[in-house]
Amino acid sequence: MATWKRDGRVTGCQRLGCAGLAGALSLSLTAPLELLTVLAQVGASPPWRGLWQAGRSVCQAEGIGALWKGNLTACLRLFPYSALQLASYRRFVMLFMDDLGHISQWSAIMAGSLAGTVATIVTYPTDVVKTRLIVQNRLEPSYKGILHAFYMIYHQEGFLALYRGVSLTVLGAIPFSAGSFFVYINLNKIWQKPSFRFSPLQNFINGCLAAGVAQTLSFPFETVKRKMQAQSPCLPHYGGVDVRFTGMVDCFRQTVKTRGVLGLWCGLTANLLKIVPYYGVMFSTFEFCKRVCLYRNGYIESPLSYKLIPGVDQSLQPQELQELKLLRRGNFEPPKPTLEN
Repeated sequence: MATWKRDGRVTGCQRLGCAGLAGALSLSLTAPLELLTVLAQVGASPPWRGLWQAGRSVCQAEGIGALWKGNLTACLRLFPYSALQLASYRRFVMLFMDDLGHISQWSAIMAGSLAGTVATIVTYPTDVVKTRLIVQNRLEPSYKGILHAFYMIYHQEGFLALYRGVSLTVLGAIPFSAGSFFVYINLNKIWQKPSFRFSPLQNFINGCLAAGVAQTLSFPFETVKRKMQAQSPCLPHYGGVDVRFTGMVDCFRQTVKTRGVLGLWCGLTANLLKIVPYYGVMFSTFEFCKRVCLYRNGYIESPLSYKLIPGVDQSLQPQELQELKLLRRGNFEPPKPTLEN
């Protein structure tokens, strides 16, 4: 059992800003691996071609900037996604929490999975647009930008095209949660000590390991989702998808028939290689941004360390701390001289 508690020294807007900036930087640095993952899932990149060869082929055909196709859409999606995820996670945690304020590990993982699912469903159209921008040829684009892609998909294929494959997000959350839970319940055996004694490095390794296992188990659902997002009769070569299908089940069937069962895991290597740099950059950037916020709020001496300012009550929220400082400043302010007639 664990107690859910967040750092009250950082405001909600600051927390959202830290998460958005950390996510945008980590997405941008790992965008080439994300592009290679999507191209392999869709089938636009041959399965026998290695990552280096696939990346070089994209650069030669469309220029080096093509490695960041769809990245702006992913970054813009971060802020509404993070806001929805944080708000939903808090609601689900409160729902699963007992009367003493404790929550089990499985319930915490389920809360995180459900919050991610809610945020993904609401922002799903932006994910469809990102996939379409990735699979199109940058030199002969079908879509001129993000807004143009929204407009063309809606008018050519209808509103439901923006939610094509969304059910796989819900289905994929089941093996994802199971994989995360399997890793976390065995961490004590792996490290030979209780979880509350884990170091920051061990927690980082735990997160990467859980993400690797969870994403591997849910990857077939992600592959079929990408194929459904990309396929369109309005695009050249049906969006570059390697199989033709009429729905979710048929997409599974045709993929296995054409490429075998392992075809559902095409692109997994690039996806797994992305985990360590993605989470490493995200966590380090988030922690630095958090220290900047704590420094600005008056809790620590420098944004380069977590050294606390002596005499500052760390239990106070930012607004309460500012009010206390103003009150003390008013009490110690010398009286203004009065003019005597």
